[in-house]
Amino acid sequence: MRISDVLRGKGPKVVTIRPDAAVRDLLQLLDSANIGAVVVSEDGATITGIVSERDIVRHLSDPSRLLDQPVSTIMTSEVHTCAPNATVDSLMRLMTEQRVRHVPVVVDGRLAGLVSIGDVVKTRIGELEFERAQLENYIAQA
Repeated sequence: MRISDVLRGKGPKVVTIRPDAAVRDLLQLLDSANIGAVVVSEDGATITGIVSERDIVRHLSDPSRLLDQPVSTIMTSEVHTCAPNATVDSLMRLMTEQRVRHVPVVVDGRLAGLVSIGDVVKTRIGELEFERAQLENYIAQA
């Protein structure tokens, strides 16, 4: 299965935030959208970074100062991305090896989607259920 298949099921919508937005605004965005990560982007198409709940927790040593800082001070700048034609298996390896839970999908240098570890697990469960049904059908016909 390809990443494009995952995006077809969940849609291409990606929540973004500007790097100069306050962390306070980021927290409100994560809460209102009920998500765990946001792509940091100046224009909603190019990727400047990514910021997740993990990035926020790592900077909680001074919470009073954190809330007014710009998102760019806590974001992860080295963003691992994938293409829509990548396989789900290769994305699982990337997520495991790089210890990331959200990977932006990029087409021609532009943001085309975001795949989370939850999306990968859901896809993999669907594949396993399909295979099980096929095996049960095969056995029933034997």
